[in-house]
Amino acid sequence: MPASRLLVAAAAAAIALPALAQDATPQSNAAAPAPAPAPGPAAPPGSAGESETGVVELNADQLTEVEPPPPPVEYPAFARRDPRLVGRLDPVELGLGASPWRGASGAFLGSLMRRMDTPLASRWAHIALRNALLSKALAPRNINPVDWAAERAWLLLKMGEADAARMVVSGVDTDRFTPRMFQVGVQSALANADPAALCPLQDGIQKTDRNIVQIVDAMCAALAGEPETANAQIDAARRRGRMQGIDLELAQKVIGAGANTNRAVDIDWGPVDRIDNWRFGLATATGMTFPDRLIKGAPTQIRAWQAASPMIAPQDRLASAQIAAGLGVFSSQSLADLNALIYDSTDPDDIPGTAAFQLRQAFIGKDQDTRLGAMRKLWSASSDYLELQGARAMLGRASAMVEPTADLQSDAPNLIASMLAAGYDKDAGRWARAVSQMDDQYADQAWAMLALGAPDGTPVDLGVRRINAFIDRDNSDGKRRSALLIAGLAGLGRIDQETASRLSTRFGLRIGHRSIWTRMIDRAASLGQAGTVLVLTGTGMQSATFDETPPAHVFHSVAALKRTRLEFTARMIAAEALART
Repeated sequence: MPASRLLVAAAAAAIALPALAQDATPQSNAAAPAPAPAPGPAAPPGSAGESETGVVELNADQLTEVEPPPPPVEYPAFARRDPRLVGRLDPVELGLGASPWRGASGAFLGSLMRRMDTPLASRWAHIALRNALLSKALAPRNINPVDWAAERAWLLLKMGEADAARMVVSGVDTDRFTPRMFQVGVQSALANADPAALCPLQDGIQKTDRNIVQIVDAMCAALAGEPETANAQIDAARRRGRMQGIDLELAQKVIGAGANTNRAVDIDWGPVDRIDNWRFGLATATGMTFPDRLIKGAPTQIRAWQAASPMIAPQDRLASAQIAAGLGVFSSQSLADLNALIYDSTDPDDIPGTAAFQLRQAFIGKDQDTRLGAMRKLWSASSDYLELQGARAMLGRASAMVEPTADLQSDAPNLIASMLAAGYDKDAGRWARAVSQMDDQYADQAWAMLALGAPDGTPVDLGVRRINAFIDRDNSDGKRRSALLIAGLAGLGRIDQETASRLSTRFGLRIGHRSIWTRMIDRAASLGQAGTVLVLTGTGMQSATFDETPPAHVFHSVAALKRTRLEFTARMIAAEALART
């Protein structure tokens, strides 16, 4: 990962390390297996600018300069919710303990989260971080709890987790919204293609983003059945010229769908060169799909948002759903369910040519050759990195149904990678003996994934001679796969530090490299801050692939996760690094 992505960590280190230490008391965690901005293209708060349409993008650095809006309607006491305790998942059940953030500085964590680049290299790191951000745990110290919820929701949006972000935003009473939460609330509404969700935020939008306030007022008037008001507002917005072109036309289309405004709008995507949050949200809300050239060039989080949009036909969001599964936004079951919908709605004559048909064959084909043939077609269907990972995750359960045998050595690496991508670690472990009987060219990759991902007690050879044999045959650039193997084994404690150091030195693997980031994640782990460890793991894996992730980051992330009793996640990330490299 380029060093520039960790500059924020370096800048914050002087206050971060003491912050991690303060107010922390040892506490064991219960172990549990892990199961545009308007309108810029997914620019995080902190990236500034004005789009070509004139709509100002989110800028987190300016949020504190905005005067807080007046509180809206007063909530009855019985309906009040504690803003310090926002979330949907039980952190104890997730294995994070009752206080995932205990003692950590919320200002420091919020800064890391706001500047984190996405997607993450690891699907399992994404899943674990999402769950932590959704956990119902007390907000950390040194941050407004509503702003803490806003930072969590914003990172979830950047990760492609539109539904999860909406859960966090909806957990805060609107009369307690801060300027930052108002802006994130707007982005959540757009990501979920839900213009009606903008209406409770109108007073706050008036203070935080005057460039869109009149358009929002017009859409909300239309949705409330007030066409005259909607027409007057949209005409005024056009005269002022703050929004033009496709962005204004999409708003008019929403207005036309909401009330009898006599404003039929035809959308021409020809002059449009990109999809941003505003365009995605309003177009999708009216059931529109995008030309291939636009959707294929969209940021991965927008693809994930589209995958989860029920207004779009299943077939039209299949490619995005495969990407969402590769990211970790979609589970293997969610992608399989979407394919089932496509199968049920496809003309029988057209079914044999669909991925849905191949998936069905992978599960219920008449014999093993038929099932494996279908899996091979799905594994090779796309050269896109994330779509391949999505296919692997989708085929996890089907792969677990294949009986281990050395005769399937050419399929074994994909079968094992698929099982581990979907979390079937025990089923993958059943292949250990068969792998030991395979030819080296197939056995090495399969053995390495099992050495890292299989549960303790699996009969996998972890001897130095076997490890050396893998390294000797490794022809990856700079023996990168070997470095990731040693980093994972050492982080999991499956080889001792002395052996890891000796191998690293001998082969120039540099897994022991130290930095401010490594010291911070080690410190967080020593204090039992499972949530902080997950945020720092995400910070250490800010790259689209593991090719840019330093092996030292894998080592320290895996070790910190294991130390905070997130051993399943640690194993899955370590194995995934080998499977994806």
